Amino acid sequence: MRQTNKAVASKARNHSRNRLAPAALLLAVAAVFGSGSAAAANQNSGFYVDPDSNPAVWVRDHASDSRASKIKTSIATKPMARWFGNWSGNIGSAVSRFVEAARAADKLPILVAYNITSRDCGSHSEGGAGSAEAYRTWISSFASGIGNSRAVVVIEPDALAQLKDCLSELKQTERLGLLSYAAREFKMRAPNATVYHDGGNAGWIAADEMARRLNSAGVGEIRGFALNVSNYKTTADSNAYGASVKAQLKSQFGYEKPFVVDTSRNGNGSNGEWCNPAGRKLGVVSRTATSGAEMLLWVKVPGDSDGPCGIAPNTPAGTFSPDIATRLIDGR
Repeated sequence: MRQTNKAVASKARNHSRNRLAPAALLLAVAAVFGSGSAAAANQNSGFYVDPDSNPAVWVRDHASDSRASKIKTSIATKPMARWFGNWSGNIGSAVSRFVEAARAADKLPILVAYNITSRDCGSHSEGGAGSAEAYRTWISSFASGIGNSRAVVVIEPDALAQLKDCLSELKQTERLGLLSYAAREFKMRAPNATVYHDGGNAGWIAADEMARRLNSAGVGEIRGFALNVSNYKTTADSNAYGASVKAQLKSQFGYEKPFVVDTSRNGNGSNGEWCNPAGRKLGVVSRTATSGAEMLLWVKVPGDSDGPCGIAPNTPAGTFSPDIATRLIDGR
């Protein structure tokens, strides 16, 4: 998935559950965790650990590999998102199985919807639904798969940040309509899910422009927006950018929205490269936060390649690489 390093360029109705203050969100998440206290919501054990994540499967299949123990301890046993797209088969069933497994474990699952038409502008993670109608059907089934369960969902990484990179004006309008449709579907079909539109990263789109795109995509209908997905910007930089986007939403449209930050690979910050750069490091494991972002999440699966590039020149996007994983663990 492309995460460009472009320089920063020069009134919606809210569902009641989306008005939760950070303290109330902590209590809600704590309730899901079965903890009885907001403090326990800060523990990463409250989020669901996917037993079939790419790193977990690799560890099972390579138990004798000298790297397996390190990858199991530092990555495979940590809570992270599962990404769903055109590889997921029947999307309603796939989502439902994942959410039900998390509910049975009394944990909160993290999901990513990644199937927008013209996905990734034809770059390493190209693909997506073949038409607008196909996408509407797919995203409706995704939301229905969650149903009344609690979940954290990130909608379509890069879709807004790449809006003007490769789409005609007609297709830009179509994409905004599809993202607005997705927001409404989650609000209606998955009323207990905490849902975020993707808002790019701190080095990509100017805050005032991102606020306009988020508003046009219906962020007013959902919980908020996600930052730094699959990128490396520090949490401090992401928090500062998130605060600017919030301020722009308030000044331009009269409302604010909270945000979450992907910390899966931001332990050493960014070196200006986006595709499997060397020297990156794991960041803070998934948990709620008390300032800035309301949650710090492993959205990108650590060890999954960004594409055949950088330190993994022969590894396709989305494919797990034990070399990438161990480098992230060691920060090299």
